[in-house]
Amino acid sequence: MSSAVFNPIITIDGPSGAGKGTVAYRLAQALGLNLLDSGALYRIVGLLAHEAGLLDGQVADLEEKLGALTEKLDLAFRVNDDTKTVEIVIDGQVLTKDIRNETVGGYASQVAVFPKVRAALLKVQQDMGKKGVVADGRDMGTVIFPNATAKIFLTASAKARADRRVAQLQMMGKPADYEAILAEIQARDERDQNRAAAPSKPAEDALVIDSSALNADEVYAKVVEFCAQKGVQF
Repeated sequence: MSSAVFNPIITIDGPSGAGKGTVAYRLAQALGLNLLDSGALYRIVGLLAHEAGLLDGQVADLEEKLGALTEKLDLAFRVNDDTKTVEIVIDGQVLTKDIRNETVGGYASQVAVFPKVRAALLKVQQDMGKKGVVADGRDMGTVIFPNATAKIFLTASAKARADRRVAQLQMMGKPADYEAILAEIQARDERDQNRAAAPSKPAEDALVIDSSALNADEVYAKVVEFCAQKGVQF
């Protein structure tokens, strides 16, 4: 076993719906580390870009405008101990809009293909890792934190992820169109896996976990065991 690591960087990459957020939150709580939700960053940029009318297909110099929008972001993640959730704070105000729906996920995937957007978000993410962090995203272990203490790639079939999203929406009393959700997940996977800038893929030294047939506790146990092997002290 490696010597103990006191300010570890743990990366959890993989597609949306594989369970990354749940594992990342539990790890951050257990280890007392900051949590970096990279997917939220791109969802925020995507939502703001949509609201600014930049994603309607008619904008000239789109990458330049998206890069400028991203560079101006003043955001932070803040744990709310009462609700046991991570709040997103933009310009000092808690974001109350839903960024977790499939539509905003599509906006995020659209803006993530642009190198200038990724470059603008690179520094803020790396700065968050200086005191240790649990980083949840698509390229945390391959691009943002290539020297991370422990790298996990958490995946699941598109069907399993669509099933989970439908169940989640139904529990919230919201309408859920399975075929539409599945199609959006498949389209997003195609974009994320084949984009020129930092495609979504496991780092060579990552532990790959397929969560299709696993529950959250089983996934978490595998992640904890792997992190402990890398010297992370729980």
